[in-house]
Amino acid sequence: MFSHVTVGVRDVTHAAIFYDAVLAPLGIVRCWTAQDGSFAGWRQPDGREGDNTFFIGRPFDGQPPAPGNGWMCAFTAPDHAAVQAAYDAALAHGGADAGAPGPRPHYGPHYFGAYMRDPDGNKLHVVCRAPCP
Repeated sequence: MFSHVTVGVRDVTHAAIFYDAVLAPLGIVRCWTAQDGSFAGWRQPDGREGDNTFFIGRPFDGQPPAPGNGWMCAFTAPDHAAVQAAYDAALAHGGADAGAPGPRPHYGPHYFGAYMRDPDGNKLHVVCRAPCP
């Protein structure tokens, strides 16, 4: 459904390290880094170029990035362990807790997720909808 999502960051190099660590447990890998260091992108290895890509970058208008109120990007995890691993990686790489990993039955019977913020304050969510092992 989506072509891509882009979030603004202050320092692409630093943010790329954060996202490499957070997205690796989900099977999402960096697929592109701009030569000038202004943008980087991630997707699943079998994804088509340009589709379902998550980008970070410095805002085009030259202004500091600002996270949107109510905005969040959610990533699908293959299992509960990957949710925990992504959350742990976020906290270990300068991210902040926005909701520890755990079941959220109000979203569905098998919904297991975690919420975090990247070092620039962008809200992220990682979710697995598979039954608990």
